Amino acid sequence: MKTRIRNLREDNDLTQSELSTYLNISQVAYSYYELGKRNIPLELLDKLADYYHTSIDYLLYRTDNIKPYPKSKK
Repeated sequence: MKTRIRNLREDNDLTQSELSTYLNISQVAYSYYELGKRNIPLELLDKLADYYHTSIDYLLYRTDNIKPYPKSKK
């Protein structure tokens, strides 16, 4: 079964290498995240959610709503 991060990557015509460069990790590490062989660290989930303009909950299948939450006022 494909993961959301893989679907988003493919929908945006990106390679694993391009995303791994953005995340500053190896392509192999990124591949393991897509395959579910490794858990994705929170800081990388945060970067991916920002990159795709969605929420971490969407990436983790906690919601099917792709729209991000409103930004908090800090």
